[in-house]
Amino acid sequence: MLQIAIPNKGSLSEGAVNLLKEAGYKCSRSSRELIVSDQVNNIDFVFLRPRDIAVYVGNGVLDMGITGRDLAVDSKSNVEEVLPLNFGKSRFRYAVPKDSGLEPNGFGGLRIATSYPEIVRLDLEKRDVDAEIIRLDGAVEISIRLGVADAIADVVESGRTLKEAGLAVIGDALMESEAVLIARDSKVSEKPEVKRMLGRLRGILVARTYAMVEYDIPCDQVEEACQITPGIEAPTVAPLSNPEWVAVKAMIKRSETNHVMDELQNLGARGIIVTDMRSCRL
Repeated sequence: MLQIAIPNKGSLSEGAVNLLKEAGYKCSRSSRELIVSDQVNNIDFVFLRPRDIAVYVGNGVLDMGITGRDLAVDSKSNVEEVLPLNFGKSRFRYAVPKDSGLEPNGFGGLRIATSYPEIVRLDLEKRDVDAEIIRLDGAVEISIRLGVADAIADVVESGRTLKEAGLAVIGDALMESEAVLIARDSKVSEKPEVKRMLGRLRGILVARTYAMVEYDIPCDQVEEACQITPGIEAPTVAPLSNPEWVAVKAMIKRSETNHVMDELQNLGARGIIVTDMRSCRL
């Protein structure tokens, strides 16, 4: 039976469970059980702390797991990223006291507080900078005020917490993180259960990226309309009872929905409808 770890709490857990449920897997907990068995798909879902998942997978205890890319890297576990899952996104950045003038390449001899020491170590190594890394489990932003560190490295979303602490983000992101499906090695992807899961997950992820647009357009505007909505291979064009009009159907990127609808309306299209998709195999 395939064993897959998923986070036991937080936004990563919610995102993982929702994605797997959409893909047709039974993985919801009724209370606080550690293992949920999906007998139909021959998979045990094991609920673990997000930070521990890569360790279990890397040691071969579990076949695969869903965790954050930052957590997988920081664990120093021997795992491979099988599939990025496009949720739980975050950036890992340095922050220093506002107006300090400090830059990452000038951290030599300074103290850097972080909850992700391995990520910081790898970045400093790339920069050829020798600094002291101080590991903290939380509230990293207050470490400078308390005299524990000269700079920090932490997950940054809006940056509001750092600003309130009198800190400013500097330099490029050390890492762009998101939820990822990991395995000890690529061989696990050859298992039938894994191939099926990857196909389902990719289908959900594609469907979350695209939408379906349908509209009616005069025949003499079809060519220009199809340039606006080219689809994946080509749009579907079907005749209507009115010989001067046709119906067009195509996939578009969700992020471009409003812009596409504006262009189609300006072109003279009518009955423009955009619908979501549950899954899509390209």
